[in-house]
Amino acid sequence: MSYINYSSVNEFVLIGLPHSTVMKTPLFVLFSFIYLCTLLGNFLLITVVKSDSHLQKPMYFFLLNLSFLDILFSTVTLPKMLTNFVQKETKISFQGCACQFYFFHFFGSTECFLYTVMAYDRFLAICRPLHYPNFMNLKLCKQFSSGIWFTGCLHSMIHTTLTFRLPFCGPNRIDYFFCDVIPLLKLACADTTLNKAIIITNNGAVTLICFILILISYAHILVTIMNIKSSEGRRKTFSTCASHMISVFFFYVPPVFIYLSPNTMDFVMEESIAVFYTLVTPMLNPIIYSLRNNEVKTSIKRIKCGHKLDK
Repeated sequence: MSYINYSSVNEFVLIGLPHSTVMKTPLFVLFSFIYLCTLLGNFLLITVVKSDSHLQKPMYFFLLNLSFLDILFSTVTLPKMLTNFVQKETKISFQGCACQFYFFHFFGSTECFLYTVMAYDRFLAICRPLHYPNFMNLKLCKQFSSGIWFTGCLHSMIHTTLTFRLPFCGPNRIDYFFCDVIPLLKLACADTTLNKAIIITNNGAVTLICFILILISYAHILVTIMNIKSSEGRRKTFSTCASHMISVFFFYVPPVFIYLSPNTMDFVMEESIAVFYTLVTPMLNPIIYSLRNNEVKTSIKRIKCGHKLDK
């Protein structure tokens, strides 16, 4: 990466979360538990979806992508955070910071686009059921999936290049628990007005636009649900969307506040919000989708019964 030559800083120090001796052990245990639950929950969901032929549907194909993204998204920040809790120095190399920045925005933006496509999938299934097989079959799902992963990769590449081409001459202490755009721009020894206008506005705009598209999809879905005469029919139809709506709220709303209001939010509040949507939401997603989804619960029971019969 040629932009490294413009910087005299070789490493950064992450000083985001409390690192006092008293807090290190409790935080290490807490975040280790979160990471373990994230891995186990998402791997379980992946196993269930891939092993059950009844779940070979577009909705579960996208859910499979979401589980992979949640594992990767958590792995970008959590292992390094856990390492810092047991080390005296919480350093990260310049190259390591750039990699963490890139993959965080890669997986994060890809997940944003994925939630939008999942909302479109629910819109077609509920509001246009006759056209659903033509507009959302497994072949098209793979094309959608390839498109959102490529777009996320390109989106992150642009932001990473714009950020790390800036000169960093010191100080090198990042007031955050990972390498993100807002704390990094504060350390650049150059005018970052243009970067803030492009990077922060773009990040916030992408998140907001995707969120608005999801709201539009669900506005149509709610209208369709209200027109269903049977109360049982309304309940079943709404339950197929409830899990996705909860996940969207947990994932989209926090970054909108962070990226659309840089330097205006209290530091502790900003970091707490970041911890929630980067670490807690990936842990909650398998619980939300498995506990509220009858097909997933039935599939888990079917797999358990199969194991018992094998024995």
